[in-house]
Amino acid sequence: MLDTFTLRRMPLIQGNKTPATVTDDISGLIGQKPSGLWYGAIVLSFSMLIVGVAAASYLIATGIGTWGLNNTVGWAFDITNFVFWIGIGHAGTLISAVLFLLRQRWRTSVNRAAEAMTIFAVICAGLFPVLHMGRPWLAYWMLPYPNTRGSLWVNFRSPLVWDFFAISTYFLISLTFWYVGMIPDLATLRDRAKSKIKRWLYGFFSLGWDGSYKTWLRYETVYLLLAGLATPLVISVHTIVSWDFATSVIPGWHTTIFPPYFVAGAIFSGMAMVLTLMLIARKTMRLEDYITVRHIDAMSKLLILTGSMVGLAYATEFFVAMYSGNPYEEFVFMNRASGPLAWAYWIMVSCNLGSPQLLWFRKIRHSFVGVFIISIFVNVGMWFERFVIIVTSLHRDYLPSNWSNYTPSLVEIALLVGSFGLFFTLFLLFCRFLPVVSMSEVKGVLHIGHHHKGSTDERTSDGRDIPQRERHHERGKNIPVSSL
Repeated sequence: MLDTFTLRRMPLIQGNKTPATVTDDISGLIGQKPSGLWYGAIVLSFSMLIVGVAAASYLIATGIGTWGLNNTVGWAFDITNFVFWIGIGHAGTLISAVLFLLRQRWRTSVNRAAEAMTIFAVICAGLFPVLHMGRPWLAYWMLPYPNTRGSLWVNFRSPLVWDFFAISTYFLISLTFWYVGMIPDLATLRDRAKSKIKRWLYGFFSLGWDGSYKTWLRYETVYLLLAGLATPLVISVHTIVSWDFATSVIPGWHTTIFPPYFVAGAIFSGMAMVLTLMLIARKTMRLEDYITVRHIDAMSKLLILTGSMVGLAYATEFFVAMYSGNPYEEFVFMNRASGPLAWAYWIMVSCNLGSPQLLWFRKIRHSFVGVFIISIFVNVGMWFERFVIIVTSLHRDYLPSNWSNYTPSLVEIALLVGSFGLFFTLFLLFCRFLPVVSMSEVKGVLHIGHHHKGSTDERTSDGRDIPQRERHHERGKNIPVSSL
């Protein structure tokens, strides 16, 4: 176990890497034959995807009556999955944009995978509102386009329309941010490609990158602007999702705490998923030198912070309900803790409040197995949080005569399994064909925090390390992309 001083003195990237070895290591992951573990994972995830496709096909052919919904519980698994996947996508924007603006250098090893995770999670999330329409082939009606219906336009007071605009905006900005950040690495792969097809593909998507000072300057300007544009989305997107519930008059939903509560919960669940994926990638793709104990320690501390915010929101909800004197609000929260679905509530509390508290101990934060297990518990707990908020507020309405229980159907469970299959299939393909670690950004933090004897690092007059990329900028030289 490392103390805080020793941890901070450790280099972010271990193994005494040079820019050339970084290029060889990360590019080599794309060219080499995948391991048997990768093939096993892709077969499993694709099988889960096939289950989801079969369930979605049956749903579209038959109707949403195949779900376990009733007159009282009109939202359940579908919206639970939607909010869960949107939340997963928030950590990518946090790590890529917010931490970039805050100049947190440890983000460089995990930002690429987190950005990819955001794209895939938003794709999974976008499926559920479309399927919930019952007629997904008419989803384009949510667009306010000129049409032959005259004055008939979309209802901008509908939460479905809010979700449509929130998801599409978030997806387009996140996709642009992810792609722009990958351009230097695509140029590196172009220069190293051996087949004509790969050379043409990487060359097309690298947009004629030549590694010159002017190119780097324009790239970093655009990247900074996109980071500034994407940062408000961390707050705005899940705030809009929370309004789906907060603007209603349903007890347990009609509350002003939902926007900050949902944002904190989204970042909490997203960070847990990033830890889950990166710990798996670290082991299966031999990235131990790039994803180190410093990265896991920093992300674990963010997990503690956001988990504490979620715990405060839980306590505030109960306090406000009891303090309000509203018998309907009081009943909803007492029903959550002691009603028919109390088992789901206590799973949520134990996973989201109990398990992250173990990360206060440095020994557990520095245990990759321990952090991995905790991240799994948080993902489970955050799914149940959305389930508890949605179902327990609906299944016991104002009138006892309207009360109804809810049990998910096999179609709903299959759609949940299929969404995980889609997510992991896309992520595994990403790891196979694109650089999972940002080579250009990692090279900028080589030897940061630890100066090796005989290193060729240069320093400014105040002792600050000059990253490799900045040195070429200051000299104004054009250099081969493959050497960056």
